[in-house]
Amino acid sequence: MNIIVLIKEVPDMDKVRFDSERGVIDRSSSAAEINPFDLYALQTAVDVKNRYGAQITAISMGPQRCIYSLQDAWARGADDCILLTDKAFAGADTFATSRVLAAAISRMDYDLIICGEKTVDGDTAQVGAETAELLNIPHSNYVDLINDISDGYVSLATAELCGKKQSRRIKLPALISVNRTIAVPLLPGLKRKLDSISKEFKTLGLKELSESITENQTGLKGSPTQVAKIIIPQAEYRSAAIFRDNPDIFIDAVKAVKERISAYE
Repeated sequence: MNIIVLIKEVPDMDKVRFDSERGVIDRSSSAAEINPFDLYALQTAVDVKNRYGAQITAISMGPQRCIYSLQDAWARGADDCILLTDKAFAGADTFATSRVLAAAISRMDYDLIICGEKTVDGDTAQVGAETAELLNIPHSNYVDLINDISDGYVSLATAELCGKKQSRRIKLPALISVNRTIAVPLLPGLKRKLDSISKEFKTLGLKELSESITENQTGLKGSPTQVAKIIIPQAEYRSAAIFRDNPDIFIDAVKAVKERISAYE
């Protein structure tokens, strides 16, 4: 079985700065790391490998520095990694990103693609489904359990949505987007972590993918959406009031609420 895990390098969101006017993240303002949600996808792949046997390939699109995140992915259990990097890919929205990922994956033999629920720097949860649609394969989001993989199908369960859980049986090849409840990401062993430092991986650019995608379909040129502006809400701290031990507690509370509302009008 061949498993592909989609990995994205993201900044530390607790430290990164935002360019509100341009609607972009200043990625140089913070150290980078593997998107936390993708660690659950990678661990899911490792768990499947341990259970059924598999070859895991981690794929990431980004600048050359993303090789360090792929080295981390290898240390955590990936067997191989591929970096999709080209200046033409810069500024891509979710759709343009999915085009590049799909173009690269279409060149490969695979049975299952696993990705995280979303990324902390975009929070759209769109890339997985868009990539699957471009590859014309079935997909399922919010997966929190893989029951079985056999006879060319994956049987799984989704997280509770609108009060309901779903059991699904999907024909392979397929893509699944997993929740944080599906696995517990493990830290890499010391030897594998040290060995990862010297690992080199294949890189693919627009030239290598030109049979499947054009420059106008990538980066800013190929992005039908753009962020116009980022607004960071300011926290407001309000005083609290407690009403108790008073027979007129309800009347007093209503009066207090009316006064608060009047103050904001």
